[in-house]
Amino acid sequence: MARLSPVLASVLLITLAGCGGGEALDPMAGYGPNPVLPAPQRSLIPVVNVAEAVGWPADRTPTPAPGFRVQAFASGLDHPRWLYRLPNGDILVAETNAPPKPEGMEGGARGFFQRLFMKKAGAQVPSANRITLLRDADSDGVAEMRTVFLDNLMSPFGMALVGDTLYVANADAVVAFPYQAGQTRITAAPRKIADLPAGRNHHWTKSLVASPDGSRLYVGVGSNSNIGENGLDEEVDRAAILEIDPATGARRVFASGLRNPVGLAWQPDSGRLWVAVNERDELGNDLAPDYMTSVTPGGFYGWPWSYYGQIVDERVEPRNPDMVARAIRPDYALGAHTASLGLTFGEGGLFPARYRGGAFVGQHGSWNRRPRNGYRVVFVPFANGAPAGPPEDILTGFINENDQAMGRPVGVQFDARGALLVADDVGDVIWRVSPVAPPV
Repeated sequence: MARLSPVLASVLLITLAGCGGGEALDPMAGYGPNPVLPAPQRSLIPVVNVAEAVGWPADRTPTPAPGFRVQAFASGLDHPRWLYRLPNGDILVAETNAPPKPEGMEGGARGFFQRLFMKKAGAQVPSANRITLLRDADSDGVAEMRTVFLDNLMSPFGMALVGDTLYVANADAVVAFPYQAGQTRITAAPRKIADLPAGRNHHWTKSLVASPDGSRLYVGVGSNSNIGENGLDEEVDRAAILEIDPATGARRVFASGLRNPVGLAWQPDSGRLWVAVNERDELGNDLAPDYMTSVTPGGFYGWPWSYYGQIVDERVEPRNPDMVARAIRPDYALGAHTASLGLTFGEGGLFPARYRGGAFVGQHGSWNRRPRNGYRVVFVPFANGAPAGPPEDILTGFINENDQAMGRPVGVQFDARGALLVADDVGDVIWRVSPVAPPV
């Protein structure tokens, strides 16, 4: 397609940003086990409300919850998205972004504007395609060692160590590398375990966890569209969690109907797999809420035909009432358009006991809601393996006084001492949140 001039593109961006939507609910109405689900609000132009990415001034940090402090564990990274802790306490960081789209799959005029909006939001930088190792050997909360651990990858995201094998979920395949304790760089060639759906990669991140016994890998694969508009042939094994046998590479769909399943984590009390899911767009400011849910093996969660259980999305053709009837209602809503990506459960003894076993969620923040939603890390208390209360702010202050994004939280992970690490892919920082005083 012909390129628009920068001036015309800017005019159109401003025009589109003021269109669509309608009156929004209190953002908190979209949280909890029973969120408010208003009637859909459809318009010719969807809501566009992009926070310009500007990064952190030297004298600014996010704002921790009362009783906590925040410091930069590592800075000057290149679009850090996902975190993984090795058994010796080293932290692996996936510095990564979307791979190039195949020719002919750029999305036309719609894709052009999406790329324009994402560039403003800081999401169009080239992928560094590497995993960096961070080590805090003196335990002062700052990583004094930084080394390139793996490079020449393909938009890497999820990581999992099983025995002496490190698995990495690239955008197009799960690959494996030999690992030795304390190693600071791997030079061995990757060994392919299984291909993953790629191509258009409308949602490109591939999260990864191993089963507790290491016999299976679980990979979150997002949809290739908002609501199937690119055809369901492009959605085979997408909008799903795939189960992979690392010994043979055989894979099967473990759960489906999950539009963009990103954060995957095992809840320690129940032993069940949980997932944070980004739901669909263009139904107004308050639909559909993102959510986290325990994962039922073989379960179907609605996408694309329904949302939040069995609420039919009238836009999707052809209808599929049989699939809608199967759709499982999620356990806990995380707000509309919050882009809830990171998910981990409280562990260790540094945080007060009430945080153990509860969910910490990195909310990357909305680009299509007015007023904004997300741009924070929240905690949801759990009891007996299930959510047991409203969300609580853990880390906020990512939007400045000029309504610009100084940072956007993504992956969350506890370090070996029990502090919470937060990957910020706009600020290019890993933040470390810890109590001001140790628990009594």
